[in-house]
Amino acid sequence: MIEANTTWDLSPNIDQEAYGEFAKKAIGAILNAPGIIEFRASRNMLGSPPVRSTSVFRTLADWASFTDSNEWRALEAELRDFATNIRVEIWGPSPVLPEPVRPG
Repeated sequence: MIEANTTWDLSPNIDQEAYGEFAKKAIGAILNAPGIIEFRASRNMLGSPPVRSTSVFRTLADWASFTDSNEWRALEAELRDFATNIRVEIWGPSPVLPEPVRPG
């Protein structure tokens, strides 16, 4: 399982309604991707970057296949109408602690 974390700053004076419609379209595309397990969105409580999306895929190959699709390339280009400083990080399981631990 891998996590693709994408962060960005919102451009000043964007059309919030148009950005909301874009977000719905992008989330729908991600949720239909082969190998997707989960999608989350977060906001930075301390400032910048204000937006983070986390897509959890079964394998790195699943993520790579999705990001290589024409659908995702078009959405990524559209994101640039609303965002700057876009950054992607790919995280995999730790060899020391491969599964989450929880209290109790």
